[in-house]
Amino acid sequence: MRSARLAAACLALVAAAHLGCARGDEQGRGAGAPGDLACACAPAPVVDPTLLAFLSRARAAHHAADLAIGAGDRAAAVRALEGIITAPRPPGEPPEVAEVTADTHARLAELRSEGGEFDAAGRDIEAGLRLAPAPSHYQGHLYEVAGVVEERRAKALEARGDREAAARARRRAVDLLERAIAIQDQVITEALRGARQGPR
Repeated sequence: MRSARLAAACLALVAAAHLGCARGDEQGRGAGAPGDLACACAPAPVVDPTLLAFLSRARAAHHAADLAIGAGDRAAAVRALEGIITAPRPPGEPPEVAEVTADTHARLAELRSEGGEFDAAGRDIEAGLRLAPAPSHYQGHLYEVAGVVEERRAKALEARGDREAAARARRRAVDLLERAIAIQDQVITEALRGARQGPR
């Protein structure tokens, strides 16, 4: 699923690049310029190739994590995803980089919590939320995963016989999941409002 989202992000960027070049080419022809090749009209690339490289690298790392998980090697999957976090980033902090990195933190939290590393998973959630400070799909997903982490913590505490701590963890899970629902409701509502208003 994440690999598909990353692929869609790359395709959207490439489409934007072609659209920008096509518009510039039309303007050039309208001014009497000979039929230039697409993108020859632009003084600089519309999409930074380093951004495309970062997204492609991230997509490959998620595929590698998928394969590792399929082989039952959670540690290898974590290493593949941590490579996205520590990889060099394109200049200018493009929003796509923050989104992909936030989503990667969410997946790392899921994997760590599956292995009982609940505190480490919580740190991943915090790091992801710093990259997604405004309501968005990515922020909502991080709160969703945070709720799952607390749910798993509650089960682990219950298994150890610590019912009071397990109850607290369950309450935190409910609060986090409710917040995730509220954020995603807000995202959907705003998107529908924008669709009704149409382009300005």
